Order: sequence, then structure tokens, then C-alpha cells
Amino acid sequence: MKPKLFNLSLSTIILFSIVVISFAMHFKHFQKDLMGIHVWRQAETQSTIINFYQEDFNIFNPRRNDRGNGEGFHRMEFPLMQWLVAGLYKIFGNHLVISRIFMFITGLFSVFGMYKLLKTISGQDILAITGAWAFNFSPSFYYYTINPLPDNFALCNSIWGLVMFFLWLKKGRSFHLILSGLFLSIGALCKLPFILYFSVPLVYFLMDAWANKTWKASITNTCVVSLFAVLPLAWYISVVPQWHGNGIVQGILDVRVPGSVLLDNLRHHLTITLTESLLNYGSVLFFLAGFYFIIKKKAYKHALFPVFAAWGITLVLYFLFELNMIGKSHDYYLFPFLPALFILVGYGAFNLFQAHSKLIKYFVVILLLILPLLAFLRMDGRWNPGSPGFNKDLLVFKNELRNAVPEDALCIAGNDNSHFIFFYYIDRKGWGFDSNKLGEKDFARMIDGGATYLYSDSRLFDNDPKIAPFLDDLVMEKGSVKVFRLKQDFHPQDF
Repeated sequence: MKPKLFNLSLSTIILFSIVVISFAMHFKHFQKDLMGIHVWRQAETQSTIINFYQEDFNIFNPRRNDRGNGEGFHRMEFPLMQWLVAGLYKIFGNHLVISRIFMFITGLFSVFGMYKLLKTISGQDILAITGAWAFNFSPSFYYYTINPLPDNFALCNSIWGLVMFFLWLKKGRSFHLILSGLFLSIGALCKLPFILYFSVPLVYFLMDAWANKTWKASITNTCVVSLFAVLPLAWYISVVPQWHGNGIVQGILDVRVPGSVLLDNLRHHLTITLTESLLNYGSVLFFLAGFYFIIKKKAYKHALFPVFAAWGITLVLYFLFELNMIGKSHDYYLFPFLPALFILVGYGAFNLFQAHSKLIKYFVVILLLILPLLAFLRMDGRWNPGSPGFNKDLLVFKNELRNAVPEDALCIAGNDNSHFIFFYYIDRKGWGFDSNKLGEKDFARMIDGGATYLYSDSRLFDNDPKIAPFLDDLVMEKGSVKVFRLKQDFHPQDF
């Protein structure tokens, strides 16, 4: 019993260490505003949270700020995470740090879920804690885990969906299967690609029915899990037709780049994204060792191996289908891969540590210990106020720009290719534009629709002779951003 008690105690210490180390690594960033790679997606999510809090708490009515004078409904993923955070805002007020803390706690539950998943699958405590430790210091996970993104919440629920499924296999309790379906459903609702995780129970039921001829039980279990899959399918069937100009659904069927670009993107993800962002350089050896020991130990003969193989194949097919949309930069699109990757990492590290050579054991421990440092070096610069990923004047002069016009003023704002960042920082609603593309007819239409102010960071735009007649007086100039009051005596029919 002593080794078991010791291992349990060691796991508790390491899990506690993960919490402390991760909190310390993120501490200086909790009070920072949104910045870094994919800040547009963070601004979109955070704006939805704020709009739930300020305007309409109906979970079916997520809203965007770039809405003109309309209601601004923006139904993409099911906004459960955004709605829950907005509920906390109702209690504690509008503070970005609440979003960051919520995401951080969600991330910790993902780590604990990985530990429980690996422990349930393998029965090996050291393997489980090793995989959870490595997972926590995935550079991408480290970066995104305090940023407001629904992907974090979807990942957490999907991991626990798998945990509950394998607990059901182990203990045979129906409530584990029901919880599995529920968690998997929430994960898919909050981010569509996680619907692929339903492949794990469904493939198992099919295999079990085929091998053991338990068709009745398998059909019953399939129906139980599939019933939960209906929820995300119903949501996305209802909202996808509203997605205009979004290539996610078409994927590879709507390729607009040469094949050479797709191949270059594939090379980039295999050699850079996988090693630098998803795994961490320190985990690459463990990842490769995972494949080696699958072959050496003939793990492919295990009864559950086809389930994991099918899950992996569905993830790869998803990646290939969305390759043109993922490009080189959208690493958060690859969050569904993280649990599968770190199952391999944990398996590889554990088996390497079992080697008879003390040198190999020491090397494994050293690699594990440097994972936090490597994650920090790779990602910490993303929270850089001097280079936030957009016009930094919006960040530097945020408060002044927000106070420049009345709170209920409808505004025209740009340039902003994302149509989310500018409006988030000025905290206003209205019409966005990008690339200086806003004709005089559209400008007059916006004024007629209620626009009273213009925020512009482009002298090419606000000095355009076609735009100048619409501008009244300069209200404020902060850095590159100018705020103009708009003349109100124009009508669309005049142009």
C-alpha cells in the first residue's frame, strides 16, 4: 500500500503545484486588457459577454457591437460560456479580470480532467500526472487559458465527457454515461468541432455490438448518447444559415488559394505549430516515444485501441477539411487535438521513465521540469502592450476615447478589419469599416440611420474630399485616432 499512498500524495502535490505555478505565470497578465494574437476573437467574445450584461440576458440573443442601428444578434457557437460570465458580471460588475479568472479556473478543470482521463484509461497514476503536467504547459493552452474564448470552455467539457465515458466503461454506472453525453453536448454546443468527440462512444458501441453481438444494449446506449448530440446539431442547423461570408462550413470545398499554399500550411503545422505551440519543444520526444511504445508494446492490440484510432482519424480529417481556414495562425482551431496529443505524451513519458537507464530517467525529469520555462518563453510576449496586435493607440487612450462621446451615441468606426476590436475599445455600437472602404452613399445612409460620431485612425479616410463634407468639428485627437462630430443634414437620397 505504501507505494500507492506515496503516488497518490505525489499526484496531489504536483496538481497543487500546477495551480500555483500556472497562477504565478499568469499573474501579471490578469489585469491587462485584451491583446495578443487573435485579439479580434477575444474582443468578439468579451463584447458578447458585456452585451449580455448590459442589454439582454437572454442566452439565445448574443449581440455584437458592429450592428448599425439594429439589434445586432450574432449567433455563432452557443454562448453558454459568455452567458455564465455575464452572470458573474451581474454580481461583481463589468471587470475584464472576472473573464480572465473564469477562463483560468476553466483551464484548471481541463488539467484535472486530463489527469482523471489518463488515470481512468491507464490505471497508472504517474502516467496520468505526467500527462496532465505536460498538457498544462502546452504553449497554446498556456496562452489561451486566461483569454476569453469559448474554445477553452468547450475543451474542458469535452475532456470531462471522455472522462465520464471511460468511467462508465470501468464501473458500468448509467449516470456516468448520461454525464458523458451531457458534457460532450455542451462541448459541441460551445464549439462545433468538438462534436467529433462523440466518435469515441459511438465507435465503441458499434465495436461492442459487432464483437459481442450485444445489439440491444448497444443500440440503447447509442440512443442515449445520440440524444445529447441532437442539441448541438439543432443549434447549428438553426444558426449556420445566418453565417454570411464564413468559410468554416465549406472548409476545403471552398478553397480560394493554390495547392502550394495549402501544402505550405500543412508543413508549417507539422513542423512549427505542433512542436512549438501545441506540444512544447520539451514534450516532442515524449510524443514521438508514444508512437514508438504503441508499436513496441503492441498497444494496438488493446480492445480500445480502435476507438482511439477512430477518434484520431476524425480529428485529422477535420484538420484537413479546415486547412484552408486554419491557415498558419489559427492555432486555437486545433484545441480539439490537445487531449489526444497529450495522451500520447503521457504514455511516451511514462514508458521512457520505466527504462532501466538512470540517465534516461533523469533526462525525462529534466524535460518535464523545463516545460513551464519553455511555455513562458514561447508565449509570454503575446501579452505585450507595446505590440498588442492592433493599433495600440486604442489601448493607450482607451478611457479618453470612451469618454469622448455620449454612452448612447451611435458611431462609425475604423479602420478595423475584424469589426470587433475598435468597437470593443471605444465601447460603442454602430457601423464599422475597413481598408478605407466606405463610400459617401453608405456614409450618408449611416448618418440617416442615427450615426452621430466618427472614430477614425486613417488620415487617408477622414481627409478624403468625399468624406470631409460629412464631418462637423473635431471632438478629440489621441495618437492616430480622431473623433469627429458628424453633420446631420444629409440624407441618402442626396447622393
